[in-house]
Amino acid sequence: MKVNSMYRKYGLSLLLVTAIATSSFAQKKKADAKPTPDSKITYKKTEQGELQLHAFLPQGVKPGDNRPGIVFFFGGGWTGGTPAQFYTHARYLADKGMPAFCAEYRVAKTHKTDPFACVEDGKSAVRYVREHAKELGVDPKRIVAAGGSAGGHVAATTGTIVGFEVGKTDISSRPQAMILFNPVIDTGPKGYGYSKLKERYKEISPVDHVVKGIPPTLIFHGTGDTTVPFENVVRFDKQMQDLGNQCKLVDFKGEKHGFFNYGRGDNKAYDKTIEEINEFLGALKYID
Repeated sequence: MKVNSMYRKYGLSLLLVTAIATSSFAQKKKADAKPTPDSKITYKKTEQGELQLHAFLPQGVKPGDNRPGIVFFFGGGWTGGTPAQFYTHARYLADKGMPAFCAEYRVAKTHKTDPFACVEDGKSAVRYVREHAKELGVDPKRIVAAGGSAGGHVAATTGTIVGFEVGKTDISSRPQAMILFNPVIDTGPKGYGYSKLKERYKEISPVDHVVKGIPPTLIFHGTGDTTVPFENVVRFDKQMQDLGNQCKLVDFKGEKHGFFNYGRGDNKAYDKTIEEINEFLGALKYID
């Protein structure tokens, strides 16, 4: 009896420890998992198929609210990629009260299109959010365009490039601010993408279209980036500053391309981008 009692005692303890360990593992797995969108909204119909906004919405948001919104564009060299790249950033900002949208746009691998189509789609996505601002609970005068790499290029073109407009062009596709993660900012011989654009490169090269009045811009870039040269954003930042535009370049010493993605390494770079985004959007009074 004593043996059986002892067995039951330690058997129950073992079950309890196992249950706690399993629960802790499940909680960690849940914490590490990427968020999922609250909904998906078709914002554009093209010959190659429909394009959607993957929406992350603040708790309690309702039509008629006047909240700042943000549209994220994924990277992938205008060839591939997925809106899921910025799901974690989007959920974070939605939890801060800011409707966030991760946009699909046409890419070469899936849609057999060129970078000019990417630019057109980026403008269409911003325009859609502004056109439907009331039903989305967004302030049409406080929309941010954001993105990484080729998606950073798409975001940057919404604030710098004239043209490539379709749809209700009386509604502006220009954001009020931009957040760019190691963006393609120069598509010329000194930058990224020249081989795909050739003699047309200047049409969608943000660094060649810097004028007074470009929206306030925050840029993250690794000094060790061998895909998109760090020099490109340094030059863009200087041009912005020289013209009196608000621009902040945050350099990450020695970091390579894509350093900012959530789940990469110890997430210190991701955490730093969040800290800087809080400061940037806070100064614009877009978030507390």
